[in-house]
Amino acid sequence: MGKKRKPLPTEPVAADIASLSHDGRGVTHIDGKAVFVHGALPGERVLFRYTGRARRHDEGTVTEVLAPAAERVEPRCAHFGVCGGCALQHMDPAAQVHMKQQVLAETLARIGKVAPERWLPPLVASPWGYRRKARLGVRRVAKKGRVLVGFRERGSSFVANLTHCDVLRPEVGERLPQLAALVEGLSIRERVPQIEVAQGDGPMVLVFRVLDPPSAGDVDKLLAFAADTGLHVYLQPGGTETIAPLPGQAVQLSYVLPAHDPADAVEILFEPTDFTQVNLELNRMMLDQALALLDPGPDDRVLDLFCGLGNFTLPVARRAAAVVGVEGEDGLVARARRNAAHNGIHNVEFQCADLYAEPTAAAPWHTGRFDLALLDPPRSGALEVLEPLAATGVRRLVYVSCYPGTLARDAGHLVHHLGFSLTAAGAMDMFPHTAHLEAMAVFEKHA
Repeated sequence: MGKKRKPLPTEPVAADIASLSHDGRGVTHIDGKAVFVHGALPGERVLFRYTGRARRHDEGTVTEVLAPAAERVEPRCAHFGVCGGCALQHMDPAAQVHMKQQVLAETLARIGKVAPERWLPPLVASPWGYRRKARLGVRRVAKKGRVLVGFRERGSSFVANLTHCDVLRPEVGERLPQLAALVEGLSIRERVPQIEVAQGDGPMVLVFRVLDPPSAGDVDKLLAFAADTGLHVYLQPGGTETIAPLPGQAVQLSYVLPAHDPADAVEILFEPTDFTQVNLELNRMMLDQALALLDPGPDDRVLDLFCGLGNFTLPVARRAAAVVGVEGEDGLVARARRNAAHNGIHNVEFQCADLYAEPTAAAPWHTGRFDLALLDPPRSGALEVLEPLAATGVRRLVYVSCYPGTLARDAGHLVHHLGFSLTAAGAMDMFPHTAHLEAMAVFEKHA
């Protein structure tokens, strides 16, 4: 028989919090074992209650803060601690950013064995009302006798009972009860599992996932809601290819990336479920920094891998001789080409290729010569493209990362195996009040 697991203590336990985990929980050690404590900050002494046990760590949640950290603030949202949308509202926003810069430095050193020659100041925008893209859960709860709309509860599949959300754009963040009442009044109220939010500079689209067709009466209610709020209602009965607006609801989503010269501005057109950055203000700051660091000149050929809709590709093309953007999804490539035509940009080429597979002749980016490159990979990073990328002869590489672990791994490979130096790096607070860390790093080829 296996060894019986020791039961969890039932009484709160006092502990000193040493650090933050990657997901924003306080970390302490009890009898030599790590405990991740929800709601605790480094430097605090707290009482916490055990909530779970695993082989390598235990979990808990704060019941009382005995000695608060200087960075502790009162959470703005009454739902904080229950809703899983935010993890750090109890921490001053400036302290959150400082913590993310520290996590970036520690991760680069620990995983990549590298450190930048200089640190970029963190990019920071407004910490409230910033989310223009979101996927909201919808569930009718029989015991409550009504529908709930919002983010999931922390560590649960249940939809949190929200009256508002301070990180969503107010057009939807202040209308969650109204949305819930709308779904409650539909004949298919049990068959609407999610609502996707999408907004650029202008109108907001709500995509209702529907598992059964809505009745004529349902459509009338959805259209009345749209007319009352100015929001645009789309339905999604199947995969993303089935998304379509209700009659009279079609709208072109777009955002403008401003430039110092208005003639250089770029308008990015997108569809409701296309990947775009959730934080448009920070995206603009990120683009400005990337352009400054990449510093393309009129004779430079530039390669943009994982280019998506052309968020970086097209602004870079305004300054460079030529740009090649590579993306793995053919639908995004088609819309990137449309964006180039829409902006009258003709010195750009978009190729469709699986960047995690061996380069093939069908996507010839790896056979060209380039001066500069930009990478904006998903969470899994860009290790597979680094060697063929280095072989193109690039002298400078700007790497935009949404996960520090894979950035650090890739940075180590670039520095220790491919002859690059890590000249600069810095955090970007794309998701305030969460532990999510985005970063930008610059690599220069050794002379």
